Formats: sequence, structure tokens, C-alpha cells
Amino acid sequence: MEKTLLANPGTTASCPARARKWSNSQPADLAHMGRSREDPTGMRASTMPISALPRTSSDPVLLKAPAPLGTVANSLRASDGQLQAKAPTKPPRTPSFELPDASERPPTYCELVPRVPSVQGTSPSQSCPEPEAPWWEAEEDEEEENRCFTRPQAEISFCPHDAPSCLLGPQNRPLEPQVLHTLRGLFLEHHPGSTALHLLLVDCQATGLLGVTRDQRGNMGVSSGLELLTLPHGHHLRLELLERHQTLALAGALAVLGCSGPLEERAAALRGLVELALALRPGAAGDLPGLAAVMGALLMPQVRGEQGLEEAGVRVTGKTGEEACAGLFSQVSRLEHTWRQLRRSHTEAALAFEQELKPLMRALDEGAGPCDPGEVALPHVAPMVRLLEGEEVAGPLDESCERLLRTLHGARHMVRDAPKFRKVAAQRLRGFRPNPELREALTTGFVRRLLWGSRGAGAPRAERFEKFQRVLGVLSQRLEPDR
Repeated sequence: MEKTLLANPGTTASCPARARKWSNSQPADLAHMGRSREDPTGMRASTMPISALPRTSSDPVLLKAPAPLGTVANSLRASDGQLQAKAPTKPPRTPSFELPDASERPPTYCELVPRVPSVQGTSPSQSCPEPEAPWWEAEEDEEEENRCFTRPQAEISFCPHDAPSCLLGPQNRPLEPQVLHTLRGLFLEHHPGSTALHLLLVDCQATGLLGVTRDQRGNMGVSSGLELLTLPHGHHLRLELLERHQTLALAGALAVLGCSGPLEERAAALRGLVELALALRPGAAGDLPGLAAVMGALLMPQVRGEQGLEEAGVRVTGKTGEEACAGLFSQVSRLEHTWRQLRRSHTEAALAFEQELKPLMRALDEGAGPCDPGEVALPHVAPMVRLLEGEEVAGPLDESCERLLRTLHGARHMVRDAPKFRKVAAQRLRGFRPNPELREALTTGFVRRLLWGSRGAGAPRAERFEKFQRVLGVLSQRLEPDR
């Protein structure tokens, strides 16, 4: 275009305003200069009004009529590879006023054309910050997952004892009626599958399978609580899980024995526990510690009928049938009418308990049950925890050695497959949004304060459990007195 004007100087008189060439340091304008020399037909570069062109004088001047966003955006899309003209020899002394850039790059001194965001900006829905994923859906760092054992720094607890409660006051008495009524309504509002996921979430947190922070990993020396359970410095965690198992079993028994209404009400409570156990079994939620706690409530001497005499004595006291008969005979023949009502009114649940849940629980206690990641999200840790804490292996003496070996073999596989269990548990809980009150109602600290009150919760564990066993015996006697 410059050659054309020089060759025909007379044409300038017919132009209303000759487009003067101003020097500019903007790469896009230099690119237009390069194209104008090659393309004689490209006269669009000179169609911009003179008032819209930036000046190179030392006085800072505001642009009177800024170019349309589309024109500026198109000029800004020019790449550095299209530069064909020389840069100006004298940069301007003062930069013009400019808009903030979408990429938040620092402005350069010699920038004259306002930087504007691209016309193809993100939509309002994309610009809004996405909500953070819950801690149980957070991706595990590969470095943390593949880390080696380091020297532990301190004892780790995954069950906070002084967490604030939205259901209990700062000071509460044991078994407050209003709180029990609220809990009953909560469990009736949620179907067994939802309650099972709530229990799986709390059990994964209490075991240290999900939600473990980087500081906690550094303190315990391993990446998950499943590994910590097998180590000498996992003593405190083992005691916590034993107490959680027994506390939840007592709470489940209270859910049945606390029904002072008609017989059908207690049978419905039994059916609810059976359906919850079915929702926790392998292949469903896969929460085996939760399943063991619910089955512990159903097999408790104060709840189970005469058919569970020997089994209940072994599970609760760790003794054989004859030793359990002397102290528990007056309580083992409990709620016999309630179990008969369950068989009449809820036959399907009664059959599932007798034919599926009881054999499954027996196999898990003997170390022969299902434990593969996939159908199981959280393995059954109670036998291994009891063994490492010095408790005797339950069952016949001639089978104790074989059961001991199976328990140790299962613990070794549990530690090896800990990352797989973590992934399976996170997958089961993906997209799950728990009810805050129901989630709190399943924590160890809440159940402890509910059963023993804020003052009695700090008493020694053996003393607390012994007293509450007597409370359950009294409740059982009131519901169905001895003949």
C-alpha cells in the first residue's frame, strides 16, 4: 500500500483524510504492516479512523473512540511468528490506560493498545468456582501411597472424644429420652442402604482408611490405619476399635430392648437390624466392622433366644457354653416371644438372619470369610485386634492353632491390600452426601456419651461395659419376665 501511494501522489487529493502511518510497538500492528506490503488488495488496514489510532507523543492521551472488541481481539490473536516489520526505534514514554488482562499477566511498559479479554471467554457457569470434593472423595497422592515405612512420632487417634455435638448438650445424662426419640426418628427416615453408607463412612474414618492427613501419616509412619493396627505403636487405635465395636453392639441391643411398646414394635426393631446387616454384608456396602457390630447386638444374650445360648456365650464373654450357662441362663432365654413374632410377621428377614448372616459371621470370626477388595470395602479387623491385644482365641481348643494362623494370614493380606481397600471404599462413597445428624449418631464419642452420660463416659472401659450389661438385663426382664 505504501508503494501505491508513492507511485501515485495525486491520489492523495481525492482522499478525504490520508491514513498516516504511525509507529507502534504492538506486535499485531506490525503484523498488519507486513501483510499490507504483500497484499495490495488488503486495504482494510487503513480503514480505522485516525482518532482511534494511538499517538506516540510524550503526552498521555485517553483513547477517544476505542476500537470494537472484535477488531481488537482479532488483532490480539496475531502470533509473534507473523512479525515482518522492524520494531519502532523510540518507545513511548508513558503507557496508555489499559484494561486488566484475563490471564493476569503483568503489563509491559510500552503497551499502547488496551488489553481486553478474548471474546470467546468462559461462560458464567464455567467461571464459578466448583465446590470442593468431600474428604472421602479426595484422590490419594501417589507419593504418599507408595511411601516406605518411617519412624513413628506419636500415638494416633481417629476418634475425637471432645467433638461438639448437635444432638447432645455439653452436659447430658445417660439415655436421655428426648435424644432417644430423636434418634429413632432419624433411623426411621433413612432406609437401610443409606444407614449402611453412613456407617461405612464413619467406620472408614475411625479405622484410618479414609481422611488421613499428611501430618497423621508422618506421625504414625504408615499411610493408613489398617497398617497401623498390626504395629506395636498401634495399641491405642486397637483399643479404640475394640471399644467402638462393643459400644455399637450395646447401642443396637438398646434399640430393641428400649422398645417398651407392643410386641410388634420390638419385632420391627429386630427386622430393622437384620436389614441393616444385610446392607452391610460383602457385595453391598462391604463394611465388615459395621456388620460385626450389628450382629453382635442381635447375638447378645439379652436379645437372642434360647437357640443362641452357646453362640452368645462365646461371642460376648469369650467362654464356652458350659461356663456361660451359670451366669447368663436367666438372661439368655430373653425375648423369645419377640423372635417368634419376627418369624411370623417378617419371615424373610428371619430366614436371612438364620441362613445367611449367622454362617457369614461365624466364618468371618474364624478367618475364613470373604475378604477380597471389591466385594469388601473395609475388612473385619476384630479377630486380629483381639489377638494382638492378648485376648484368647474363641472356639474349641483343638482348633485354636489353626484359627490363629488364619487370623495372622488374613492380617498380612489386609496390610498388603490396604491401598485397594481405600480405593474401593472411596468408590462406594463417591457422590454420597451424609446427613450430619445421622453421621454424628454413629460416631464412637456420641454413642459413648449417649449410653453413659458426659460424666460416666470417662470411666474405665471394663467398668462401663459391665454396668451397661446389667442395665440391658433389667430392660430385658421388664419386657419378658421369666416364666
